[in-house]
Amino acid sequence: MEQQNEPRRFKKQERHEQILLQLKLKPHVRVAELAAQFGVTTETARRDIEELSRDGLLSRAHGGASAAHPGTHRDLHERRLEHIAERERLGRFAASLVSDGDTIMVDAGSTTMEFARFLAFAETRVTVITNSLQVAMTLGQSPCARLRLAPGEYLPHEAAVVGTETCEYLAAYNVDACFIGAAGLSEAGVTEAVEGFGAVKRAMLRQSRSRRFLIDASKFGETHLTHVAGFDGIGTLVSDRPPAPPLSDRLAAQGVEVLAP
Repeated sequence: MEQQNEPRRFKKQERHEQILLQLKLKPHVRVAELAAQFGVTTETARRDIEELSRDGLLSRAHGGASAAHPGTHRDLHERRLEHIAERERLGRFAASLVSDGDTIMVDAGSTTMEFARFLAFAETRVTVITNSLQVAMTLGQSPCARLRLAPGEYLPHEAAVVGTETCEYLAAYNVDACFIGAAGLSEAGVTEAVEGFGAVKRAMLRQSRSRRFLIDASKFGETHLTHVAGFDGIGTLVSDRPPAPPLSDRLAAQGVEVLAP
């Protein structure tokens, strides 16, 4: 009588290596397929993906994961359709952090647009300097907001301006705080995917007394091409929920304030 060979049991490190190897050969892996391949539960396969995502080694996607290709990013319209409830909650909370009379810089992005929308609803007396046409148009509806729109090279898919002229314009002002989005937050720090955005963000950080990053939890573990800031340069992280270890440990070690609704 023939004995059936038991399926091989993969250690966690082996599973992680196999997942990353597969993503070098194809653009997407699914949780169910990984669970069947490794002989583990879908919960275990999902935890593997979450751990690799926190380390910035892959990008979580619906039902599985995709390779973390630096520099690839969906345009503003596509991003606005994702994680809507989370960004609304984050934007509403972040707007409550602004006081009457504040001067702030706000960069371009789907999350900062939500922030601007709730700031306009609140009719907070504020002076805003931005490189985002959408942020300017949104806050322009508030009778209490004074706006300065930076000049520069226009990016139609982002409705924003970037470049040397933009950064030089920002360098002429000093503000109470900046409210900045980002494409990723991982062990590598804060990173950005849109070409030109990183330099604008760094320019805003230099001119601001308080630094506030608006990053929803779906971007934890994501790493993109352009480095924006290390953990010592974040100041305050505002998110829809606090990050889990090891990211939370790195933030705490650098004294980063973490705020969530």
